[in-house]
Amino acid sequence: MVDHAVLLEGVTRTYGNGATEVAALRQVSVGFTRGSFTAVMGPSGSGKSTLLQCASGLDRPDSGAVLVAGQDITRLGEKELAVLRRDRIGIVFQAFNLVPSLTAWQNVILPSRLARRRPEPARVHELLNRVGLAGREGHRPAQLSGGQQQRVAIARALLSRPEVLFADEPTGALDRRTGHEVLALLREAVDAFGQTVVMVTHDPEAAARADSVLVLTDGRIDDVLDRPSAEQIGLRLGGLR
Repeated sequence: MVDHAVLLEGVTRTYGNGATEVAALRQVSVGFTRGSFTAVMGPSGSGKSTLLQCASGLDRPDSGAVLVAGQDITRLGEKELAVLRRDRIGIVFQAFNLVPSLTAWQNVILPSRLARRRPEPARVHELLNRVGLAGREGHRPAQLSGGQQQRVAIARALLSRPEVLFADEPTGALDRRTGHEVLALLREAVDAFGQTVVMVTHDPEAAARADSVLVLTDGRIDDVLDRPSAEQIGLRLGGLR
């Protein structure tokens, strides 16, 4: 029996009403195996970000079920969802969602402090160093570039070693070298710590770091590629409109 960290069953999500209604997801059923790295790709408007939002509990589907560690999170109240996201899920947004008045260090440890946990300083140092921010621990977001702010967000999401990490274009604002370092960090989270990573990306090279690539079109699963190369991904996506 496959051990799914996250399982979507018949998930549908629409926005708008009547003539303006748009179906972002249409009866999507897919499982993300525990300890796997999945890249989610597809044309603009294919439902990639909506998939992440529903899978992480940030958005509720109109129908269907979303199970995280066997628990149907569509049945949870907002407080229960908040606790689940805090304790078992890490999320890296396209928007960095940093607190402007806090330093990089303080932003990284903020979720832990809110949960009344004391993070290990050595772990915080390690993460900030791994994402290329050694020596900038005391800088506030306004003193950091967009790419550096994204690195803070990634370190924050990884600090508690969540069971599942959802990442929406985590390398989109980074230079090539730092992007590779971040992808290596995500890969290590899977290989060394058994975490599950689900990453939306438009970059075939980034997607090639994953175990599999889930291709969406028009809110439906169009294909699943097993350990494809960047070239194979590019060719597959090249035929999509």
